[in-house]
Order: sequence, then C-alpha cells, then structure tokens
Amino acid sequence: MVKHYNIVDSRVTECVGANENITVYINPDEKERRHLINQYQIDEHTLQSALDPDELSRIEIESNHVAIILKVPVNYQAEHAFEFLVSSMGMFLFENILIIVMAEDLPIFDSKTFTRISRLAETMLKIVNYSIFRFLEHLRVIDMVSDELGEKISTSMENKYLLNLFALEKSLVYYQNAINSNSVLMEKMKIYTQRIGFTVDDTELLDDITIENTQCYKQAEIYSNILASMMDARVSIVNNNLNILMKKLTMVTIAIMVPTFVVSAFSMNVAIPVQKHPHAFWIILIIAFVAMFGFFFFYFWRVRK
Repeated sequence: MVKHYNIVDSRVTECVGANENITVYINPDEKERRHLINQYQIDEHTLQSALDPDELSRIEIESNHVAIILKVPVNYQAEHAFEFLVSSMGMFLFENILIIVMAEDLPIFDSKTFTRISRLAETMLKIVNYSIFRFLEHLRVIDMVSDELGEKISTSMENKYLLNLFALEKSLVYYQNAINSNSVLMEKMKIYTQRIGFTVDDTELLDDITIENTQCYKQAEIYSNILASMMDARVSIVNNNLNILMKKLTMVTIAIMVPTFVVSAFSMNVAIPVQKHPHAFWIILIIAFVAMFGFFFFYFWRVRK
C-alpha cells in the first residue's frame, strides 16, 4: 500500500499523488520494491533491512540520497500474548522527496509533532522523535500491565500470570536494544549533518531528540530492572499461595478422616459397644461429629496460639 503526502502550510497533509514530496510504502509487494530499486536506485539490501525487525539502526550516505534504518515499536495485538515487539522503518531522503518504507501502517503524521514543518530533512527528524514518543507510550503501558499482573499474582496459584510477566520482561530487553540502536544512529547523524542537509535549527532539534532518547532508554532500563528484581519474589508468592491451599486441603482431608475412622471402627464385624442399644446409629453419628468438631477446635486453637 502506498500513501502520498505534501507539506502544505507547514503541515504534512495527505494528497492523491500529485506533486507529492513524501511517499509512504506500507509492506510493499515485489512490484513496489522493484519500482523503488529501479526508479530511485535504492540498494536492495537496504530496502530489505527496512522491513527486517532484527536489523540494527544505521545511516548510509549514497550518491543521490541518504538512507536511514530506524527502530520503531510494533502496534500491540492480542495474539502477541503480552509481548511487545520491535520493527524497522526505512527513510530515504532525496533532494525533492522523502520515501518511507515500513512493515505496518503506523499513524505517523497524525501526531501533533508534525506541525511547523518546512523541509524534508526536518520531517525526517520529526519521525525519529515520533519513534521515541511511541516507545515512551508503550513503556507506560508495560508498566501499567505489570502492576495489574502483580496484583493478580498475589492471589494466583498458577503460572499464567508469571509467563505474562516473563513476556513483558523479554519485551523490555528488546526495547532497550532498539532504543540504544537508535541512539547510535543519532550520534552518526550528528557526524553527517552537512551531508544530510541539516540546518542549525535541525542540529539543535537533533540534540534535543538525542536527550529525549537517552531519557527513554533510562526509563526502559529502570522498568526492566524493577521487573527482573521482583520476578523471584512473585514466583515465591505463587509457591506460597499453592502451599497455603495444600495446607487447607490437607486439614479438610484430615477432618473428613476423623469421622470416617469412628464410623469404620463401629462397622467392624466383631462385637462392639452399644451394638444392642436402640439408638446405636445416632450415638455413633454423634461421636463422629464430636470428633470432627474437636479436631477443628484443636486446630484453630493451636493456630491462635
């Protein structure tokens, strides 16, 4: 799928493909890839890297354009099972057009950050800033989800919520690697400011974005450390809950065994006391219940002590 945009009145607005200066390719098919390679001389390996979720962020200076591979968080879906994934995005900056290639449709230009834009290089920087904003949003969601799972674990006796926490911990590791990779990209962009065509204002914006990315990385690191340090405690909570349940079930089993023993003793095929008594059945039943309640009384009395 292809979308076309123009910079009109300092804003990025979608157009129908006439004189566009920003083109977005969403999961391009083979025909669209061939068009990008043949029409714009984009390197095939770089184009594949833009769609490879395992590719690291990087910048490449070509003869007629600048190629940037950026890490961005993937939109969360239910089938991800509490695992937040990371994907790649390619930006190819030419003199008169910015081509963006990504694996899934992200609402990039819906953000309020894409205002007061006049140049394509500035738009590219705003997209980098948008990726940081997306990472911060997902980190807040991960923090809230981990708190909810922690509350459920406090009363849980199964591993389902623990596995969800493990998935979140794994996601935070991916996020740290992706944010750190973007940080390396920004440092390289500072080296090639003139080759890219950045102005003084663009360089200052890049410095601000670098600071925000560093703060984003530290926040992801804090969340990851907290989640990892609390994992052993939460595993112990689940084991303790299970032990408490087993203790209760054991006491119920013993309480049932006490009247069973009384009834079994009076059911033996030998001479027993009160066997000739007219109310023998009720006497045995009363003895069984007294024994059971006596056991419960003894147990709870010991617990209080």
